[in-house]
Amino acid sequence: MKLRTQIVLLQSAIMLVVILGSGVAAAWLQERSLRDAYLDRMIGVAYSVAQLPSVTEAFDDPDPAAVIQPIAETVREASDVTYVVVSNVEGIRYSHPNPDRIGEVVSTPPDAARSGELVTTTETGTLGTSWRAKVPVFGPDGAIIGQVSVGILESELHAEWLSTIWILGLCLAVAAIVGVLLAGWAAAQVRKRIYGVEPDEIKSMLETRNATLHGIGEGLVVLDDSATITLCNDSALRLLGREGDDLAGVPIAEVLDAQLELLLADAGEQQLVLAGERMLVARADPVVVDGRTVGTVLILRDRTELDAALRDLAGAQGMTETLRAQQHEFANTLHTLGGLLELGETEAAMQVIERAGAGGALAALEPASGILELEVAALLLAKRAQAREHGVELVVRERSRLRPAAPAGDASDWVTVLGNLLDNAIEAASGGRVEVAIDDVDGELGRVVTIVVDDDGPGVPEGRRAAIFDLEESTKPRAAGLARGYGLTLVRRVVDRLGGSAAVEASPLGGARFTATLPVARREVPA
Repeated sequence: MKLRTQIVLLQSAIMLVVILGSGVAAAWLQERSLRDAYLDRMIGVAYSVAQLPSVTEAFDDPDPAAVIQPIAETVREASDVTYVVVSNVEGIRYSHPNPDRIGEVVSTPPDAARSGELVTTTETGTLGTSWRAKVPVFGPDGAIIGQVSVGILESELHAEWLSTIWILGLCLAVAAIVGVLLAGWAAAQVRKRIYGVEPDEIKSMLETRNATLHGIGEGLVVLDDSATITLCNDSALRLLGREGDDLAGVPIAEVLDAQLELLLADAGEQQLVLAGERMLVARADPVVVDGRTVGTVLILRDRTELDAALRDLAGAQGMTETLRAQQHEFANTLHTLGGLLELGETEAAMQVIERAGAGGALAALEPASGILELEVAALLLAKRAQAREHGVELVVRERSRLRPAAPAGDASDWVTVLGNLLDNAIEAASGGRVEVAIDDVDGELGRVVTIVVDDDGPGVPEGRRAAIFDLEESTKPRAAGLARGYGLTLVRRVVDRLGGSAAVEASPLGGARFTATLPVARREVPA
């Protein structure tokens, strides 16, 4: 069944139930009102006849019916009731619409004459079933001398009720017809609003949309015109660090460090944004419906994983170059040793071996250097090769000390902080010198790793040192297509999460000194 037909039938059914219920209630109220009106009339007529002096005086006449019958009939015709019957305490009739019944005993008990009170009831008498009112008749001395019974046939009441109820039925029928027409119009409007799509098609489209959204590897965030999230797929929740949460109704500014106006200004262009400690690439596109912008779609990609892969690649390339240089260095040393041995100069050959020491370019990061964490040692090797390409000398100071991370996950934070600080220092030095010092101590509050990076570049002006860790804040000129200010922001967020600190000051080398203190949380290891 089509949606339009369902809506019309459902609305019509609801409307008919309401109309029928209202009609039945109105008909019942109309019948009660008609019955109550007749009851008031009958009581009034009965009391009027019972209190007429001519009627009460006629009870003492030899033939009371001769006086009472004409009066009762006149009142009956004037008041439009079925009968007015006057009887004595024994129930002998003195009046009746059928004169032949006068002098007979009434067909129903004379309740009012016996009780002295008003009695209203429905009883069946000689004229049929009637709705009646009985009142007592009091004599001059106050004694009960008879009763007056006034009634109307139930058939007449029913006929009069039917004569008025058809108008109500006609009004209800007209209302039902108009309601069905309005239900059809409402169904047409609903169908128009949903573009003529049937419920099964809506269900299929919804299932397809959900499967598509949650199957996309890229993060998809839909915003309304007030920059509030209305929809997030699973990838977006993962990238924003909110897996398992429902971000609907949350302003985008609470989960993403990005200015939506700037993203929309370069709609379709990818820009770097931060979500906590994760660096993302975002692209914003406006959502336009019928020529009106109703929201924004953000497409998010993870740059952190890409940066990690590039860092690993750079490290591998640096290691390759270092090993190649070491190979040449060892080859030259071996050629020298070979020549000295052929000449029999063994003492000179021993001197060459002693000068060579522990080996070539990798010797600075051997276990004797104090950097025992392999990930950090590999990073320093890669950064040293990178610095050499830029004409910068990267030196790890003596007495540096770093024990292996336990658990190994702590090393990723050290690599993130050290890598970003070295990138800034190498770029700032631009042909000078960069020195790294790492300290690893156990104090009263636990293990603390301190990383100090010095460069001989231009340094950070004192007035900008407090804001240097803010997002998009940088002392370097902003080049086209190159984002600035993200590395130090990541450093600040990592140290804040660990409960440490990050600071910048003037370096003895003439540039900037960045110091990062990284507490290592104590973890209980089960026996």
